[in-house]
Amino acid sequence: MEKMSRRKMLKLTATAAAGAALLGLPATGAAQENAPKSGKKMKIMVIGAHPDDPETGCGGTMALLVKEGHEVVALYLTRGEAGIEGKTHEEAAKIRVSEIENACKVTGVRPKYLTQIDGNSEINKDRYKEILAAVKEENPDVVLTHWPIDSHRDHRICSVLTYDVWRQMGHSFELYYYEVMTGVQTQNFRPDKFVNIDAVEATKEKACFCHASQGMDELYTNYHRPMEIFRGMQAGCKYAEAFITQDQSKTGIFMPK
Repeated sequence: MEKMSRRKMLKLTATAAAGAALLGLPATGAAQENAPKSGKKMKIMVIGAHPDDPETGCGGTMALLVKEGHEVVALYLTRGEAGIEGKTHEEAAKIRVSEIENACKVTGVRPKYLTQIDGNSEINKDRYKEILAAVKEENPDVVLTHWPIDSHRDHRICSVLTYDVWRQMGHSFELYYYEVMTGVQTQNFRPDKFVNIDAVEATKEKACFCHASQGMDELYTNYHRPMEIFRGMQAGCKYAEAFITQDQSKTGIFMPK
């Protein structure tokens, strides 16, 4: 294996630091118990299609933001109604909402729900109004959601609905996209921001494993942890989460223009 030069290592570290700073996090990923350095608590919304999407996509970042004193809200498009084989939609939703509640207790995130149905998500006038009302009610500073190029229709729909909210609200919040099971679901993902989650990787794992109905032992081992390791290699740390910044997204909230 070729030995990494000091210059290359410094460059990788700087890349990770820039991404962390943009999200209001320390470059080392260290969890801080004190209030954010800005002196102002921010509100961050993470919008996911299914009960485990926010946790697997950016659970480490959510945990870090909560540690920094920010308020984090996870908005779930569906309740995972079609996600447990052999269970009715009602039975599956009850189990998976319980898993959401447990996962959110681990990360310190507040859950919020829309009324779409797993596997049958829609884009229409009423669905645009529903998600717009939910986001307006929270009035977030930052929103993280699915990357729109994805093999799962619900993920694509979630992303498009969120993008429309950003447009309807006059770009009033910063918008970033996260990845889930890249190569299998998320496609063509070329991140421009990385967050070092070394300090909270165990917290993320614990939150993800709350979604026991999804066979998380296999999923985390075969998909999610390898993604964290790969993004960590790109960012110059052990574990990282990656994001793509929406063009024209207002800056200055977490990083000067």
